[in-house]
Amino acid sequence: MKLYFSPGACSLSPHIVLREAGLDFDLEQVDLKAKKLKKTEADYLPINPKGQVPVLELDNGKRLTEGPAIVQYVADQKPGSGLAPAAGTFERYQLQEWLNFVTSEIHKGFSPLFRPDTPDDYKTIAKANLAARYAMLDKHFAGNKYLMGDQFTVADAYLFTVTNWNNFQKVDIGQWPNVKAYFDRVAARPKVQEALKAEGLIK
Repeated sequence: MKLYFSPGACSLSPHIVLREAGLDFDLEQVDLKAKKLKKTEADYLPINPKGQVPVLELDNGKRLTEGPAIVQYVADQKPGSGLAPAAGTFERYQLQEWLNFVTSEIHKGFSPLFRPDTPDDYKTIAKANLAARYAMLDKHFAGNKYLMGDQFTVADAYLFTVTNWNNFQKVDIGQWPNVKAYFDRVAARPKVQEALKAEGLIK
């Protein structure tokens, strides 16, 4: 398998999951502004016409896009890993509930903050919306180690990835102490450390 990624982008989520699952894979870095592969400068759009990461390319040449779909596929390759509940169970739908929450309420909430043409007034609104979501999560983590309770899942890899973007926006997540404790707990996982180092995000 091959994961097309950009350092620190949402592709960090499946990168973490691949390592947590113990699967063999290659990394291919993408220059998202130029829409080219960093190593060869080949055009990226034939690989993903959406022009975004992540893309997971299977050994048979098939490709998956969209992080929530990719992480569930990866988890299902190693069902004993605990990264996702079994398909068809109520818990699996709870996992999908969290993945949808992260993608629609947190991930997309950050999008206007990274666009240079977003008016400052709207950025203030976007940050307030995100703060409300993190306040809700702070209450959740008062009694839960991870999103699904005591078990680390693919949803945690995703939430960790987008929560890390607060650093780029100079937002102190310490204002949500339970979120901060959760973030530090995920960051300390050995496979998460491996992914962060591989992407050059930490030394």
